[in-house]
Amino acid sequence: MIKEAIILAGGLGTRLRETVPDLPKCMAPVAERPFLFYVINYLRTQGIEKFIFSLGYKHEVIEEYLASQFATLSYSCVIENEPLGTGGAILLACKKAVEKNVLVANGDTLFKINGDKLFSFHGQQGSHCTLALKPMKDFDRYGVVETDENNIIRSFKEKQFYQQGFINGGIYILNTQSFLSEDFPEKFSFEKDYLEKLYAQRKFFGITDDGYFIDIGIPEDYNRAQKELTHPPLDLKSINENWTLFLDRDGVINVDKDGSYIFTPDEFFFMDGAPELFKKLTSHFKYIVVVTNQRGVGRGLMTEDSLRSIHHKMNEGVNGAGGKITGIYYCTADDRLNPDRKPNPGMAFRAKADFPGIDLSRSVIVGNNVSDMRFGRNAGIYTVFVRTTTKNMQLPHPDIDMIFDSLADFAKAL
Repeated sequence: MIKEAIILAGGLGTRLRETVPDLPKCMAPVAERPFLFYVINYLRTQGIEKFIFSLGYKHEVIEEYLASQFATLSYSCVIENEPLGTGGAILLACKKAVEKNVLVANGDTLFKINGDKLFSFHGQQGSHCTLALKPMKDFDRYGVVETDENNIIRSFKEKQFYQQGFINGGIYILNTQSFLSEDFPEKFSFEKDYLEKLYAQRKFFGITDDGYFIDIGIPEDYNRAQKELTHPPLDLKSINENWTLFLDRDGVINVDKDGSYIFTPDEFFFMDGAPELFKKLTSHFKYIVVVTNQRGVGRGLMTEDSLRSIHHKMNEGVNGAGGKITGIYYCTADDRLNPDRKPNPGMAFRAKADFPGIDLSRSVIVGNNVSDMRFGRNAGIYTVFVRTTTKNMQLPHPDIDMIFDSLADFAKAL
């Protein structure tokens, strides 16, 4: 698996100047969020856990956004003092990379590649660089990449009109050791001085992927993104047996212990009527998944065996009332940068890996903390806040779709 990504986010967005003045291109607002939000969170769904942002124009705008909205993301930034070209930007970032192979992506392009397929192919071929190629029709902005029957790159053709072909989709897997060993100047073009110049001498491969693709540097695509990336409003009537319910634990299922942790099963008390709620919830949702931060274990205040005993008691209560819990996921790490620690979405991705029938776009998280809500947003899940411990939460809120007083009130509304 590839765990580290370089995001090229130094572009000015010249063709968007009239629509989006004075912003780096990746920060152009799409469906009320910077486009970079969608790029980061899609790559997280593909297993990326560490990011290096290669920045240039108005880098401080991006740095401020990352610090405020992605404070728990494991990332670093490199800054171009002058435009270095795509190659120079990648070279600068590669010097900070810790992995042997990294994914490289454009911050203004969303290409929903199949990461497992791309990563596996790259590793199997021992490739220096593997390109994700997008089949396209009637295009002239992108050059065609041609491969032979073994997917080895054999030519690039730029600045011509094509009715159909494979384009470089702006997603690469790059062997950093090989790339850094090349004798490049500080400023160069990745496409012309690396891919086109060296494809006959290096192990360059391309693999096709027909996933969703959009480039907001094209004004027409930018306008299209406003509609296509908008999350439809949550309609409780649309929930059916194909949906998944994610639940926080403390303060949602059981009584929260203010300022401390539930250390033993004897300290675990269901919220009033909570076990019986699961019978109704089970009839509405295909999967019910508990996701809970439990850093008391990571801090050495309790044992993981005690945590399992608590969850055994919770399961017994739910099962005895005629309900079910499909899975329980917990993060014991004390490190806020851990990819599984909410608001990071790792536990949602673990659940989907274990239960492939989970569709995150048809899922809801019910929680009593803003971190639960950001977990939902980062995973592409609808968010429902319950006021069990925070009474004054109100809508509108950028991370909350609905608010109820309790899990019981949410269940009644279904």
